[in-house]
Amino acid sequence: METYDGAPEPGGVPALSDAPISEADEAAAPVPDAEEAAAVVEQPVKLLPVAELHLHIEGTLEPELIFALAERNGIELPYADLDELRARYEFTDLQSFLDLYYANMAVLQTEQDFADMTRAYLERAAAAGVRHAEIMVDPQAHVSRGVPLETCVNGVASVLANSLAEFGVSTLLIAAFLRDLSEESALDVLEQLLAMNAPIAGIGLDSAEVGNPPAKFERLFARAKEAGLHRIAHAGEEGPPSYIIEALELLDVERIDHGIRCMEDPELVEHLVAERVPLTVCPLSNVRLRAVDTLAEHPLPAMLAAGLNVSVNSDDPAYFGGYVDDNFVQLQTVLGLSEFDRVRLASNSIRSSFADDERKTELLAELGYS
Repeated sequence: METYDGAPEPGGVPALSDAPISEADEAAAPVPDAEEAAAVVEQPVKLLPVAELHLHIEGTLEPELIFALAERNGIELPYADLDELRARYEFTDLQSFLDLYYANMAVLQTEQDFADMTRAYLERAAAAGVRHAEIMVDPQAHVSRGVPLETCVNGVASVLANSLAEFGVSTLLIAAFLRDLSEESALDVLEQLLAMNAPIAGIGLDSAEVGNPPAKFERLFARAKEAGLHRIAHAGEEGPPSYIIEALELLDVERIDHGIRCMEDPELVEHLVAERVPLTVCPLSNVRLRAVDTLAEHPLPAMLAAGLNVSVNSDDPAYFGGYVDDNFVQLQTVLGLSEFDRVRLASNSIRSSFADDERKTELLAELGYS
């Protein structure tokens, strides 16, 4: 399949080092308690070159762009103004977010709409230090409301085709399938994507996790593998650790999106560490969706200490209060994330990407590795 700015090839650069981490390097700054965290002023964080591996392009629709697209397309929104829309961004769980997320997609009607949304994300991502992005699009969510498949794919792809030259960000496009819909629906859309030679590098699995185990999509992922596509899946965010195991064993995925509940299963953690399975963690998203009560309680420090291959990503930044740089700032402010771990997270993101070896080597060199 056609890809953008660094087409994925089998393999990748080797691990940066097999040397043990010293106790001095491993030690992070003390973690403040809840009252201290509330009083801490955000500390400036030096931007590092990172790869964003967990990003839903529809989740980058900022309120201002929603209103602008609605006006352009003659759509009457159920919100009187920006303040009323923003007031709805207090979510109780994943489903409460998804309800708003899908409702706001109504403003995406034309290729230009999809292009404008994508360009806005890349401009903001570049400012956050993102140098490579693997961007998910939800084709079923658009086809189901009457938007042609070509419209959403071509609109996003038209911007990604020049992303490296225009923004300094190499990109790959991933078609994510909605797990609360049927596998037959997903297979039908995948076959359409293949028939139109859509420029996708892989497929993903997202949306409502609970009650929709990975096992439901074995045929979909087998077809994607047969077509030479990369495979990733959301698992272990709200769903149990067993969903992570299913995604790895039944879907043969190469990365797990989220995966934070792996910490409940020591044997699973041991396997993930041994196999260097990438976990694309989204801290601010986890807090906003109540998967974790507060950022101070986030398992990221424990995941790093366990040796898991984790990276930091923004998920749906327009809804969850921050892009990649915002996530890093909050992690440093609230959790006392060390410079050593910041660099480790950045290097994990690059090495876990589907970029080709040349691009990975280039970005690791920017990070300070040769």
